[in-house]
Amino acid sequence: MRLVDNWRRVLKHAWSIRLGLLSAALGAAEVGVNLLSSDPPIPRGTFVAIASAVSLASAVSRLVAQTAVSGPAPEGDR
Repeated sequence: MRLVDNWRRVLKHAWSIRLGLLSAALGAAEVGVNLLSSDPPIPRGTFVAIASAVSLASAVSRLVAQTAVSGPAPEGDR
């Protein structure tokens, strides 16, 4: 396994990275809320459901062309 040549640009601009980090934060929030409160103000599983949707969006966004990451598509690919 090796990094892509433009990994800094991918890290900074790719929606798949942003959504993946958001999904992880939502998962951590679910754990934190449940650890800190025996009767959480938000129904159990809410963060997990949202995190699952965000994770799916992350996978889809990986397939979408992002010119800020990979530049414009070559002529033959349009």
